[in-house]
Amino acid sequence: MAFGALIFDMDGTIVDNMRFHDDAWEIWHRKHHLPFDKATFFSRTAGRTNAEILGEYFPKRSPEELVALSEDKEALYEEAFKPHVAPVRGLLDLMAKADAAHVPMAVATAAPPRNIAVVLDPIGIRNRFATIVSPSQGYRGKPHPDIFLVAAERMGVKPADCLVFEDAPLGIEAARRAGMKAVAVLTMLKAEAFAHFDNVIAAVHDFGELDADRLLRKVV
Repeated sequence: MAFGALIFDMDGTIVDNMRFHDDAWEIWHRKHHLPFDKATFFSRTAGRTNAEILGEYFPKRSPEELVALSEDKEALYEEAFKPHVAPVRGLLDLMAKADAAHVPMAVATAAPPRNIAVVLDPIGIRNRFATIVSPSQGYRGKPHPDIFLVAAERMGVKPADCLVFEDAPLGIEAARRAGMKAVAVLTMLKAEAFAHFDNVIAAVHDFGELDADRLLRKVV
């Protein structure tokens, strides 16, 4: 099975940073005197936008107020994670092989623009993606398929030709709804968490475990 385009989730996939997000959310919940179940928070929320998450806590707050609450959490995350930014093992090798095969790549992430900059710019890979799609551009967060479908459209490829890399069940579900196969990246969860998805073709701890040559369909 070979693919003509690659779509990467960002947090927990391009970088192993979701524990920093969870820690920031835990501090944020304590600050606002809200209960926090760390064991389930990731699976329930990863892939959703901050506004979608916070709107459940504060349904009467204005969009501007939700943004302010979100910025508070993101400041906590950035302070903790910035010294640790590094690509997941094997990512750069996979990207180099995709470039050599002329296979386009995209990022489809629920992260806000400031978080995209925190990850992609220090690694120096932003310009290697054909497009970067996020809910900040007016699309729904995962498990809705919107940002994956937009990424495929912008790359000029069919959804079925795309392979998605994701670390979260909501992201895998979004890929399934988009008609895309996926690789589960096990930076946070074990393979069992993805066993019920019929679109998952592999579950790996990092990109070095993949046979990139067999995954990439050379585009001429």
